Amino acid sequence: MKILLLDKNHPLITEQLLAKNFILEEDFTSTYDEVCDKINNYDGIIIRSRIPLDKNFLEQAQNLKFIARVGAGMENIDIPVAEKLGIQLINSPEGNRDSVAEHVVGMLLVLMNRLFIASQEVKNGIWKREENRGDELLGKTVGLIGYGNMGKATAKRLSGFGCKVIFHDILPSLSDECATQVTLDELKKSAEVLSLHIPLTSETHYLIDGEFISEMKNDFYFVNTARGKNVETKSLVEALKSGKVKGACLDVLEYEKSSFEHLETENEDLKYLLESEKAMVTPHIAGWTHQSKEKLAQFIVDKIVASHG
Repeated sequence: MKILLLDKNHPLITEQLLAKNFILEEDFTSTYDEVCDKINNYDGIIIRSRIPLDKNFLEQAQNLKFIARVGAGMENIDIPVAEKLGIQLINSPEGNRDSVAEHVVGMLLVLMNRLFIASQEVKNGIWKREENRGDELLGKTVGLIGYGNMGKATAKRLSGFGCKVIFHDILPSLSDECATQVTLDELKKSAEVLSLHIPLTSETHYLIDGEFISEMKNDFYFVNTARGKNVETKSLVEALKSGKVKGACLDVLEYEKSSFEHLETENEDLKYLLESEKAMVTPHIAGWTHQSKEKLAQFIVDKIVASHG
């Protein structure tokens, strides 16, 4: 099988697939149109986020047997069209679930205990103790929206901190020893920390908006390591200003380019997030550890070989 690699990934993908007699071609620079012109020459394609695989692209990929996305999110693929054309979709959410879960816990600990702020103050000769009194995770009710690979890994960590973990998911009967499934209304009544672990779809676009936030019974901490456009930033900023949201940990922003390479827009809401002590912002790196890079690639290779080796 002839496979096109459109994004740089861990070298084990190339090494192991070549060893299994796949034919590989790397192309990390061609434009969307240039790739469209030659895509019918390939049986498989391995991507991250650089080029959208939309209806036009897929209809020109007449020989494509599979699309492998190194990562979890599949929103840059027109999934209904791919399925209609009989193209297998492969991803690897198992590969970075642990790094995402650790990032969630890390951001919460830093924000709730003012660790970054206090450290910067001391380095600048400022010694404040009462002003930097922390807030413990122990005993908090954490609400997760989405209970797939990322949600389950996060629940496992937070249950170890003595949190009561509840979650809402569109699939039924997912409760386990780490978390209890509840309705969305129950989650809104109980959660003191809210963390998103959902894909970006038409149903989840701006899921967290002004109405959702106002329906939360408690003032709460908010974490988003899913997708930026799951959240209406304007409403989140208003809630941070009012105190309804006590603090926000954001690894993703709605202003990112679709390739996640950098920010596409800047505005007053973003300026507030970047300047506020109530917000922590990281550059879409929750799933981006040295270990996850290798694991993401290995899961992809194993799945390709299992189906097409």
